[in-house]
Amino acid sequence: MIGAIADDFTGATDVAVAMRRRGLRTVLYFGLPPQGTEPPEHDVVVIALKTRTIPKADAVARTLRALRWLRAHGAARQVYFKYCSTFDSTRDGNIGPVLDALADAMEVPLVAMTPSSPEHGRTQYNGYLFVGDVLLGESHMRHHPLTPMTDSYLPRLLEAQSAYRAGVVTLDQVRGHVVEQRLAELREHGVRYAFVDALDDSDLEVSGRALAGARLVAGAAGLAGGLAAAHARTGGGEPPAPAPSGVAAVLAGSCSARTLEQVAAMIEAGRPAYRLDALTDRDPVSLARGALAWYDHLPPGSGAPLIYSSLEPAALRRVQQILGTERSATILEHALGDIARGLVERGVTRVISAGGETSGAIVSALGVPGGMIGAEAARGVPWIHTPDGLSLLLKSGNFGEPDLLVEASR
Repeated sequence: MIGAIADDFTGATDVAVAMRRRGLRTVLYFGLPPQGTEPPEHDVVVIALKTRTIPKADAVARTLRALRWLRAHGAARQVYFKYCSTFDSTRDGNIGPVLDALADAMEVPLVAMTPSSPEHGRTQYNGYLFVGDVLLGESHMRHHPLTPMTDSYLPRLLEAQSAYRAGVVTLDQVRGHVVEQRLAELREHGVRYAFVDALDDSDLEVSGRALAGARLVAGAAGLAGGLAAAHARTGGGEPPAPAPSGVAAVLAGSCSARTLEQVAAMIEAGRPAYRLDALTDRDPVSLARGALAWYDHLPPGSGAPLIYSSLEPAALRRVQQILGTERSATILEHALGDIARGLVERGVTRVISAGGETSGAIVSALGVPGGMIGAEAARGVPWIHTPDGLSLLLKSGNFGEPDLLVEASR
């Protein structure tokens, strides 16, 4: 029914759980499924890519390969391109080029979208994106290490990346139930992308019904939930899922304000904590070896440990000035991936990850092809149960309450 392509791994879990909440049978794959893979009976297939911050040409190529796979497996009646609810994509970002390529490949004249996700405090009004009660460009996202967001007007952001024009479906038009008419009007005026306002879930459900027959839609998990509500055959509830169990460990790489709170909460709770310092040791293999040696000497009963590279903005800027943004991120992601593999070899069965890029590195290092979407530890943060007995919690940097990492790792 629906094939979703996400530009990072935590975003993929977010959109998958939005579908599952509506009772849709959802299959999640990390990366392009291996050759010969046939998805089980499903309503939705989600393919998690790691394309948010890679070179544009690579992001486009990987996304189009995912589209071809969905088409070949009958999962492209409607395609949903999932990006972050804070539109993590500067003027040089990948959202525009990827959408241009998808729309061209699918011969779609107009694509409706919104990053609005009210349950996460992201809303769109008159085409402007708000984080909580402040504009995106005035929020903590101004200081994001990879995608600093300094503009809040979504059409302007997208037009800087795309070859096409963007417009807005206003809140009055959504609540007046004239979304389809407005989209037709924009299309007649040569607009290819339409950002649809939404302040609450009911707005997203109105848009979801209007877009139920659209072949290509884009946005965050909020609109995915609106589409799922329109497609759901029953009002029926989430399927049962096993409870995660076994030895837990937390790996944090995000430097978002919320993850920093969650890291602080772990330390305040007395959990053993080890910080990865790329300035002291610039070799990811050596960094990982040191962290695993520390883990091996933890006394019994210490509680689930935290291994982290998260830094406050000033400290992060210093690291990036010395090592460069890309190099510092690469060192730490490789180290965290190696650490995750070493922890699993040592008997860890619950891996809790904070940060989209971190989660992508960990899943890739562990070679996890996908899994069953389970219960949520926080809204949009589900457990993922793999066929080999691992339980993964992949948390986007900004998601969850301050005690999420503490509670999930008990």
